[in-house]
Amino acid sequence: MTTTTGARPYAALNPALIRSSLAVVERRAEAVTKYFYAHLFKHNPGVRAMFPERMEEQRDRLFAALTTAILNLEDTGALVGHLRTLGFDHRKFGARTEHYPAVGDSLIATLKFFSGSAWTPKTEAAWRAAYELISKIMIAGAESVPESEPAWWDAEVLRHERRTDDIAVLTVRPDRPYRYLPGQYATLTAPEAPQVWRPYSIANAPRAGGSLDFHIRRVDGGLLSSALVDDVTPGGTVRLGPALGTTTLPEAPEGELLFVAGGTGWAQIKALIEQFAVCRGDATATLLIGARTEGDVYDAGVLQLLAGAHPWLRLVGALPPHDGTPYDADEALVRELTRYASTRSLRHAPAEWPHVYVSGPSAMVETVETQLAMQHRIPPGRVHHDPVVHRATGERPETAAEWFLMKREVPWIRPRP
Repeated sequence: MTTTTGARPYAALNPALIRSSLAVVERRAEAVTKYFYAHLFKHNPGVRAMFPERMEEQRDRLFAALTTAILNLEDTGALVGHLRTLGFDHRKFGARTEHYPAVGDSLIATLKFFSGSAWTPKTEAAWRAAYELISKIMIAGAESVPESEPAWWDAEVLRHERRTDDIAVLTVRPDRPYRYLPGQYATLTAPEAPQVWRPYSIANAPRAGGSLDFHIRRVDGGLLSSALVDDVTPGGTVRLGPALGTTTLPEAPEGELLFVAGGTGWAQIKALIEQFAVCRGDATATLLIGARTEGDVYDAGVLQLLAGAHPWLRLVGALPPHDGTPYDADEALVRELTRYASTRSLRHAPAEWPHVYVSGPSAMVETVETQLAMQHRIPPGRVHHDPVVHRATGERPETAAEWFLMKREVPWIRPRP
């Protein structure tokens, strides 16, 4: 196997053997992840400070990213893109080239310990070849960045606006110029939740002064989201990772665009609409806002201003009634999509199909994509959204094994453009 990084062939690399060895440890995946980190920290105590104090979800996250790479070994294009982005983003943790062999040694020691008699010299050689490939691509991603590009930015909190009990809008000013495209996201951490990083869409197009808005919803049990909503105040600081994500507009949009937003997914759509107002030419747009509760429409004033200021923007709502009448959010959303389709005659030529940008809860994103594809024949390639996060029990899948072996995109590492 070769890669687009120019790496030599890896003769011992055997994806089928690696997958079969993963199956051996599947039922003990939670113990595997705990053992891996215990081994890593015991033999490399200096790296412990790179991780949060509470390791429960971090165990899942790092191992999920690693096993996602392992399970995509035969898809070279996807593998290289994913790993280069991962290496690029890991600079914010302080990851250096010398850390990679330590992680590899702990990985091999862990798998060997839990595999028992199923572990053979051939299995070990396959895993070592795979990890060598993975680490080289990640290091190349990190080294592809100019030395002048920061690994992170410290940002002063300028404003903290509480919109509902569980939603706040933060305005921050990075200490250095921060380059991004509308529709991208930044990972954030804060002193109140050290080394806990979470992705949040930037809620504005670039503007004079360089300040950034983030719409934060508190998540039950979420250390960082709780700190950002409840504890952070103006004058405080947050830390930003580099901008990532590819849900962005073309330089010159054409025809009709449909924007669909739900909950704090509105943040990403708001930034895209601000950019669209500048670059749209003769293009027009419809904004469909979906909400399960009145609290989900936390930015109503801005919505009204946008609709009043831009005659090319049509605002449609799938919103709960004020009188408390029983309301099915999914049915309301599907109904408004059908109405939109009927007014735009979407059964015409492919060139007339709109580009659709969707941001919100995973169930809403999937509903929109499925409805447009099945009922209105809009191909998936014209529906744009960030990777969907499947959450079996709120924030996390039901078992560590689901994280460990599930073949899926890693939602907190979205590609660079």
